[in-house]
Amino acid sequence: MGCEVAASVAAAMMEPARTATIAGPLRRVATAVVFIPVFVWVVTRAPAWMFPALVSAAAVGALWELYRLFAHAGQPCNGRLGILLGLALVVSFEIAGGTAAVVPALPALVLSVAVAAILTAPVLTGGKPAAEGVALTLLGLLYVSWFLGHALLLRHLADGAGLVLVLVSVTWVGETAAYAVGSWLGRHKLVPAISPGKTVEGALAQLVASIVAAVVFGPGWLLPSWTMGFAAGAGAILGVVGQLGDLAESAIKRSVGVKDAGGLIPGHGGVLDRIDGLLFNVPALYYYVRLGTGA
Repeated sequence: MGCEVAASVAAAMMEPARTATIAGPLRRVATAVVFIPVFVWVVTRAPAWMFPALVSAAAVGALWELYRLFAHAGQPCNGRLGILLGLALVVSFEIAGGTAAVVPALPALVLSVAVAAILTAPVLTGGKPAAEGVALTLLGLLYVSWFLGHALLLRHLADGAGLVLVLVSVTWVGETAAYAVGSWLGRHKLVPAISPGKTVEGALAQLVASIVAAVVFGPGWLLPSWTMGFAAGAGAILGVVGQLGDLAESAIKRSVGVKDAGGLIPGHGGVLDRIDGLLFNVPALYYYVRLGTGA
């Protein structure tokens, strides 16, 4: 009788864990079902201002989450100024992308002004000088706004809509493969000190899946001008660089003692959690295309 009671209690205790294990992927799928068609519409069919607006909103959301993480960890920074300047920096990429003569002069100019403003803010406001706060504010500006702003330059290239869709498709297919293979077959930890859940098997799966996805979505569909070799090279770069972006965000979160940057996106955490790989992959694909094709 005692064993039966103990078994019943153990089963009851395990049930929430099973429910959570099932609910997480279901929330991910539900979010994807809603988000993907909307995103494709914004990139391909919506009025021209909507894609820059989406990128700007993502940058503001990611910056807010990042600065909030630092503040909660007792590492305050000038979040309001960082968000304002970060938004201005993203907008400068949109303006530059539409006017080839000022690429990359305008984003560089805005970044220079933003760095000077952040460094001199304590002087102008009479606040207490704090090198750490200044450094963290600058980190958000460079990590989020500078990297993400390249998505607007990418969209302005020839076949820009296809490039954006390939970028996002390859990145998220790779991440999904890493999650699935790592969860089912992962045995060897990749970087346990930074991200205990990531495995070598998952990393290899992401690399392979990224290459396959680039070939399928690129010359096979969205970018017929690409060769198979060029697409495979893009997939390999995105498969590696995207993982570095994911690990970089994990390192930041671990340094402040949190698992997710936020909870805005059901099943995915916060905005920063969803775009961490994209932040590194956006400039990687942009410069790969510019250097590889002269676009």
